[in-house]
Amino acid sequence: MEEHTIVLIVGAGPAGLATAACLAQFSIPYVIMEREDCSASLWRNRAYDRLKLHLAKEFCELPHMSYPADAPTYIPKDQFVKYLDSYIEQFDIQPKYNTAIKSCTYDEGKECWISLVCDAATSRVVMYKSKFLVVASGENSAANIPVIPGLHDFAGEAIHSSLYKSGTAYSLKNVLVVGCGNSGMEIAYDLATHGANTSIVVRSQVHVMTKEIIRFGMTLVQHTPVNAADDLLVRMSKFLFGDLSKHGIVRPETGPLLLKEKTGRSAVIDVGTVGLIKKGTIKVLGIISKINGNVVEFEDKKESSFDVIVFATGYKSMANTWLKNGESMLNNDGLPKKEFPNHWKGANGLYCAGLARRGLAGIAIDAKNIANDILSSYDMHRCETN
Repeated sequence: MEEHTIVLIVGAGPAGLATAACLAQFSIPYVIMEREDCSASLWRNRAYDRLKLHLAKEFCELPHMSYPADAPTYIPKDQFVKYLDSYIEQFDIQPKYNTAIKSCTYDEGKECWISLVCDAATSRVVMYKSKFLVVASGENSAANIPVIPGLHDFAGEAIHSSLYKSGTAYSLKNVLVVGCGNSGMEIAYDLATHGANTSIVVRSQVHVMTKEIIRFGMTLVQHTPVNAADDLLVRMSKFLFGDLSKHGIVRPETGPLLLKEKTGRSAVIDVGTVGLIKKGTIKVLGIISKINGNVVEFEDKKESSFDVIVFATGYKSMANTWLKNGESMLNNDGLPKKEFPNHWKGANGLYCAGLARRGLAGIAIDAKNIANDILSSYDMHRCETN
């Protein structure tokens, strides 16, 4: 079976939805498909219960729709999902769920993208031909768990953070959290406050901020050079938290805003974890070298026994597994070759949304850029065919 559309959007997370809404504003036909049975599955099914957006709501809106006036400054997960549902309804976005893209190739002769898509309900394969292709399958497409000798034989429970919901089930258990980003630090806090004997592996240097400091910095940087803003943020962090290096947390040389701009790595927004680390309630450990049964050995030769390991080690893009002609836009990791803000466009009508590690604000920028660029090409194409 063969279908035709002007734009094919792969992925119905926030990036895909935002792109669909922007295309709808220009009345550009599109099809949006999603391998899961719902939109924004990461938020609905793979996020822990206490999660809130780490940035203030003014930095987290999708194009053409604000949050309700009475929404809190920092939006809880469930309220964000309701916002997405309202967004889908307002722009009449109708994703094709349970629809997985198997391969996508650019046909030079026909000047279109040929996508083979499988409907999970019927196992029927459909060929889509589209003038434009938008990769919105996300940088958080698949769980990333590092290779550790002995992990497969770990005697306890080992899970990725995408499967973690609450610390309620882990009271009195010895739990190791691997990863010191926002998810890892917040999960460690959640575990500790639910009575788990909690340790966290800090594998890299990290800035620790409060949500108020980051909000101030993101507002300030709109009027001040990033280096000046970063200098002030670091001073504020030092004043508030003191020297965290003696607790195993080392601050990067590059400031938090510039680091985010250059690498996509976010500062950690403290929810109380630092206080528990200082009290010794949460223990900071170094890099794991190997696992024997339920004993974890670290590079400094320390050993500890654990019942549970939670890997807050992020995700990876899977776009390269199905996109066969993406070399103009994506690297071997399925992420943009070019730096923000020039990352979103490839050759032959290929685009990506939400792959620049810029959060919801970056998604909004991507979606608008893509829709505007497609509009100019689409109008030209219509003129040529008339």
